[in-house]
Amino acid sequence: MRAYDLILKKREGNELSKEEIKFLIDGFTNGKIPDYQMSALSMVIYFKGMNDRETADLTMAMAESGDQIDLSEIKGVKVDKHSTGGVGDTTSLVLVPLVAAAGIPVAKMSGRGLGHTGGTIDKLESIPGFKTDLSMDRFIDNVNEIKAAIAGQTGNLTPADKKLYSLRDVTATVDSIPLIASSIMSKKIAGGADGIVLDVKVGSGAFMKTLENAEKLAEIMVRIGEKLGRDTTAVLTDMEQPLGHAIGNNLEVKEAIDTLKGEGPEDLTELCLTLGANMLKIAGQVENYQKGYQLLEKLIENGKAFEKFKKLVQKQGGDVSYIKDPDKFKKSENFTEIKAKASGYLSQLKALDIGMAAMLVGAGREQKGDQILNEVGVVVHQKYGKKVLKGEKIATLYHNEENENTKEAIDKLNNSFIINEETPKSRDLIYKIIE
Repeated sequence: MRAYDLILKKREGNELSKEEIKFLIDGFTNGKIPDYQMSALSMVIYFKGMNDRETADLTMAMAESGDQIDLSEIKGVKVDKHSTGGVGDTTSLVLVPLVAAAGIPVAKMSGRGLGHTGGTIDKLESIPGFKTDLSMDRFIDNVNEIKAAIAGQTGNLTPADKKLYSLRDVTATVDSIPLIASSIMSKKIAGGADGIVLDVKVGSGAFMKTLENAEKLAEIMVRIGEKLGRDTTAVLTDMEQPLGHAIGNNLEVKEAIDTLKGEGPEDLTELCLTLGANMLKIAGQVENYQKGYQLLEKLIENGKAFEKFKKLVQKQGGDVSYIKDPDKFKKSENFTEIKAKASGYLSQLKALDIGMAAMLVGAGREQKGDQILNEVGVVVHQKYGKKVLKGEKIATLYHNEENENTKEAIDKLNNSFIINEETPKSRDLIYKIIE
């Protein structure tokens, strides 16, 4: 086989076989197929697409390009969750202990963030002493003992995907649905879970801007999961505004604690209950989604979900006193209040710009080597559809020294909240569930 012939074959609109796809991925991973040929293939796939069988074969080839995690020693059905990313996305910190409190083992491999705020690992490491670099033996033991563990991803998980994404990023081929789907699902397959719940974000603050494209992506990922023997459910959720109120590591950990206590934002709570209920259904813990939702509500009300989070933190070396008293988390003493420019109804919150404002003051990474400042970020006080008065506080930016980045962040926030006289149409948080 030659890469040239396979690129030509795909360019002419023909299907690639499983063996041909594996040849391309293996050759690219080990350096035998150069970047320029794989870039050409990515562009061909962008224009010609892939059918379900090809996309599933591409997913498996990338999953097999590096380590594959064996979770067979963990008792029970292991269900993982993945979010396509958004602004103020704190769900994993709530979901893992919540679902574990229902008796379902949650073995969560997470990454660091590149963008508005830190990833799940960054957020957890803002808890003093919390360790995410667990050995596989300890990771499995923790899940068997307390039903939950969250660790950083292994360095050799899906290396083909890492290499391919770097090329897609600089060749305008990122937004190809088969390539997005295989990228996401390859990591989940390699992660060893028996079932997968996908939180597919839709809107201005998400990667998928339209419901139509998000639905296409969700459907193909569910079909990939089915073809590869993983029970998969996708939940399409709104990201026209930040989820919850907090954006920034310490702020988000505190909000997760509030949510586990039953005192969190309505939208974050609803999303976690919805995703968690689907995880319970896949694991066979409940007959249907509604019973799962009700069970998880009870676990928040009776305090068992919060107790599970404390056990998780303690088990991984974290200082539980911060969980018992979240006011111990440092918050920048410097802050700027963003106030409503007019009276009326909040008809738009530009989620992406709000996230970018948080990143500008150090709550996220613009480049991989950037250091995240745990104490900074944004708190959104008023959400979509709320009536506000001119001069009323609608957001607070927590920052350190004032510099050009701070000024730019303030400008972004001032322009992120659109107020109109008329009441905007109501908008759903959960658009659709695809099983």
